[in-house]
Amino acid sequence: MNDHPNSIRARDIAHVLHPYTNAQVHQKEGPLVITRGEGIYVFDDDGNRYIEALAGLFCASLGFSEERLVEAAARQMRTLPFYHTFGHKSNEPVVELAERLLALAPVPMSKVFFANSGSEANDTAMKLVWYYHNALGKPAKKKIISRMKAYHGVTIASASLTGLPNNHRDFDLPIPQVLHTDCPGYYRFGKLGETEDDFATRCAQSLEDLIEREGADTIGAFIAEPVMVSGGCIVPPRGYFDKIQKVLRKHDILLIADEVICGFGRTGNMFGCETFGLQPDMMTMAKQLSAAYQPISALMINEKIYQAVVDESGKIGTFGHGFTYSGHPVAAAVALETLKIYEERDILGHVRRVAPVFQDRLRELGEHPLVGEARGVGLVGTMELVKDRASKETFDPAVGVAAYAGKRAQAHGVITRSIGDNFNFCPPLIITEAQINELMDKAKLALDDTLRWVEAGCPA
Repeated sequence: MNDHPNSIRARDIAHVLHPYTNAQVHQKEGPLVITRGEGIYVFDDDGNRYIEALAGLFCASLGFSEERLVEAAARQMRTLPFYHTFGHKSNEPVVELAERLLALAPVPMSKVFFANSGSEANDTAMKLVWYYHNALGKPAKKKIISRMKAYHGVTIASASLTGLPNNHRDFDLPIPQVLHTDCPGYYRFGKLGETEDDFATRCAQSLEDLIEREGADTIGAFIAEPVMVSGGCIVPPRGYFDKIQKVLRKHDILLIADEVICGFGRTGNMFGCETFGLQPDMMTMAKQLSAAYQPISALMINEKIYQAVVDESGKIGTFGHGFTYSGHPVAAAVALETLKIYEERDILGHVRRVAPVFQDRLRELGEHPLVGEARGVGLVGTMELVKDRASKETFDPAVGVAAYAGKRAQAHGVITRSIGDNFNFCPPLIITEAQINELMDKAKLALDDTLRWVEAGCPA
């Protein structure tokens, strides 16, 4: 890697503050500089090729060289490179995209609000919970219940909804209106002798106990990802969402489905809500909406929430929320083309055909001495690394065993992301069976390297 003072690497170290990065380590090691992409592969500035096994950040569903999306952006740039949606203004791509999304919704939805990231979409959902209950004359019904290990973003509001310690630590989060209930991870949190159904029942009872302690008249909404991907690819136990939704309906609490990662085919259905039987009042989405070729997110709301917006904005004189780039025509045009490609190429059918190979290979690696559990659904999965398989004892976080596995994967030509004890995989949806086998073979090499390192005492 080029270490010349004027190289990209040196200039990056000197000038760029990286998200989700140990700044102290980065000063010593610098970045991996990616220069181009081709299908599911990316290439660094030394010409090395890598399988992008996390689809960038769970988002590059069509890989890194889809010319139709490039052309869609260029066409819209030439026609109308920017316009906003404030004050009764609109543009053709945003209208057509809203129509397409409402037609795809797994439950009846009324309107679509556009933003630029999953964080902004979830932040907007939280604000609408407050706006909605103010419109209904229920000013106390404002608390939002999320879950431990959830990931909903990094704005002040959405980071509060997130249930991961490093998103709160030293940021003075979460804010008071946010509560967290149990994580539905059966492997890590199920009790000895407890069935999945018993565990799901306990999670639902814990939620009800929290609601009763706080007072149902103070709880506005519950937010959930169908699969908690960033929290460790936690697939809910059988019956979990049925039990949770019964509690929410009993106490008149809105359900927000965070489809930012699960949406648009990741779980084998268009939305994770379909895979796991959620019937939300609001749905947030981003990432694969544009296959990551443009920043865009969306929030879909049902009719009862929309009517509250109508009533309250009529009383106030405006709906005082929005972003400069809400419904950006270029982003909307790229998202439209993405949805067309999904349909024309039957991407859902492709995912359903190759997902069994992906999940079978993942579970084969689950027998590795370092892996406590391999879990996933569709084309997303993780291996939770443990010190002892029988007891599920974890490694000392300071040692960074999963992070080491990630480095060894990169050395073998696979880019992934290790979060906590989890060795994660979420490849582009276009991955083939042969490429899945290539990915898993290289992941096996990385695990073997890591096992030897652990057996040697984890030398620095």
